[in-house]
Amino acid sequence: MTPELTGALRDAGLDPEHVENLVRTALAEDGEVDVTSEPIFAPEDESTGDFTARESGVVAGVPVAAVVFEVMGVRYEAKVRDGDRVVPGQVLISVHGRTRAVLRAERTALNLLTHLSGVATATRQWVDALEGTKAEVRDSRKTLPGLRALQKYAVKCGGGVNHRMGLHDSALIKDNHVAAAGSVTKAFEAIRSMYPSLHIQVECDTLEQVEEALEVGATSILLDNMTDAQMAEAVRTVAGRARLEASGGLTLDRARDVAVTGVDYLAVGALTHSARVFDIGLDFS
Repeated sequence: MTPELTGALRDAGLDPEHVENLVRTALAEDGEVDVTSEPIFAPEDESTGDFTARESGVVAGVPVAAVVFEVMGVRYEAKVRDGDRVVPGQVLISVHGRTRAVLRAERTALNLLTHLSGVATATRQWVDALEGTKAEVRDSRKTLPGLRALQKYAVKCGGGVNHRMGLHDSALIKDNHVAAAGSVTKAFEAIRSMYPSLHIQVECDTLEQVEEALEVGATSILLDNMTDAQMAEAVRTVAGRARLEASGGLTLDRARDVAVTGVDYLAVGALTHSARVFDIGLDFS
């Protein structure tokens, strides 16, 4: 991988080694022989093509697709940057190289680029819906195995913010933890005693739990499956003493109603677990 691409991935907050390993694994899924292309194209045949958007949205994954091209020895030129809004017919990446190599790179590059752009585009729809409010849309750990870092990066490309990366960097006390510990207070204190400086978020199903979380010192509270009226009451109760996050069954058509209750975040697992692919195609010139 070139130093320039390595630097671009690091600037994006991605681990170049992880991305390259992921790309090589994806390429390996196609096997060692392309039984369609090899009988048709000679080893020396070359082709030029463009990866073109076929709908409007937000692009993400350009440097990731670039890793595919570098691994396959295909020259490329990015025409857009991650986070850019694009329109149908807009060229995202131009490529040139041995035809067999271009075609072997095509599907893996598209799989990554269309999925990540789909995540970014879905996120941008939520960001646009929340415009003018203080609320931000946030992702979750509901990600595809092995793709968490890339999916969370795509969320940022779409204008969203990231929740915790895993179980190691932030605590989230949920109903099973409360049941096992005996109460919100006991669960919170058990974690705080072992990890004094760790960020702890408490999931609350009721307004009574919100008050208990405040009393024990929680500064981040997740409001789980509450009505808009309950969330508005929680906002009044908390009065700025903790950050509040709405969660559970949120849909785009009620995003603004939830935001105007005064919560700080809307947790949307669908950004990553249910994003529709963004339509992109490769056309030879």
